[in-house]
Amino acid sequence: MAYIRRHMEERITELSKSYSAILLTGPRQSGKTTMLRRLAEKENIGRDYVTLDDLTQRQMAKNDPALFLQLHKPPILIDEVQYAPELFTYIKIYIDEHQNPGDFWLTGSQIFRLMQGVQESLAGRVALLHMSPLSQREIISAPAAPFIPEFERLLDTSRNIAPVTTPELFHRLWLGSMPGLASGQFTDRNIFYSSYISTYIERDVRDLSGNVDALKFHRFITAVAARTAQLLNYNALAEDADIDLPTAKSWINILETLGIVFLLHPYSNNVLKRTIKTPKVYFYDTGLVCYLTRWSSPEVAECGAMNGALLENYTVSEIMKSYQNAGLKPYIYFYRDRDAKEIDVLLEHDGKLFPLEIKKTVSPDQRLTRVFSIIDKSPLQVGTGAILCMAERLSAFDRDNLIVPIGMI
Repeated sequence: MAYIRRHMEERITELSKSYSAILLTGPRQSGKTTMLRRLAEKENIGRDYVTLDDLTQRQMAKNDPALFLQLHKPPILIDEVQYAPELFTYIKIYIDEHQNPGDFWLTGSQIFRLMQGVQESLAGRVALLHMSPLSQREIISAPAAPFIPEFERLLDTSRNIAPVTTPELFHRLWLGSMPGLASGQFTDRNIFYSSYISTYIERDVRDLSGNVDALKFHRFITAVAARTAQLLNYNALAEDADIDLPTAKSWINILETLGIVFLLHPYSNNVLKRTIKTPKVYFYDTGLVCYLTRWSSPEVAECGAMNGALLENYTVSEIMKSYQNAGLKPYIYFYRDRDAKEIDVLLEHDGKLFPLEIKKTVSPDQRLTRVFSIIDKSPLQVGTGAILCMAERLSAFDRDNLIVPIGMI
């Protein structure tokens, strides 16, 4: 099995020189532990490793955190630290006494619950990073770069990334971005995702919400997948899964907490008052979406009724990952108003607002850019617009509107 190098490696190494603790969150099987253990080997300082998936270690960390840290002295990598929030206070005491950069590397797969414990105990002492499944740039070994639709920047990128055909992109999209699949460690995609849902997702949902009807939850996550890249409709999801509205809201929150889905919120300000308030839902891994919605091959997914939604999900998640992998917070929105005018993505960066449309076409029509004028009233300066599509090469309608291949993100 070949290890796929992660863009976040340099960021971790750099932050370890100034922060005593680094907390890396993200969904299970996304490669957090594999990357950190490889970095620990390169350090060559004898960093200890312990996982709280081990029930004996977990019990000690919860019941006697002081003894736990005596037995497992820093520098240390503690896996799945969310299982013992009792540790955080003792880690804080240790950091304040010793102040050694890089003492604690922590991973967790329950993002928001973790954040709360960290903010209470380790505020100002911990660097927080989020790792999603692999980005397409990591899979093809291309350099890391947060996506910004600026021509010169993209021109440099285009020299390093080979063109991707529509069938090739849909193969990436269908196979998914989990390291175990992308690296070839697991060859049966269906068994991988089936096991992933029952072994990890359902178990973690139980951990966060108590007893869960596995059949109803499977129907629920399938209903969410069928509505990816759409406005979040709790009533429809509850009806599909035969659950009540509070449960549907709770389960979306849990899927977000586990790093399985993310919500894209609508852009609004005091000038653009007619915008809607409902977010859209996306998955970090389109392979999981294809598995849940039963697209049996990349070819079927490319021709199927969901092809536009799948491509939009893939594109938006790649933009998200490009920022997360650089250790940056992505400021990404969409626009839709009560007159049904819509822009797929609004990217806010350095005081500018960049409008983006996503289309499954090789030759986009310039009329697609007309909708960008909606945001002219925004208080932010409007940056370069772009149609993100299946074109083979970077191009432009004019200096303000680019044509960008999705394979370049």
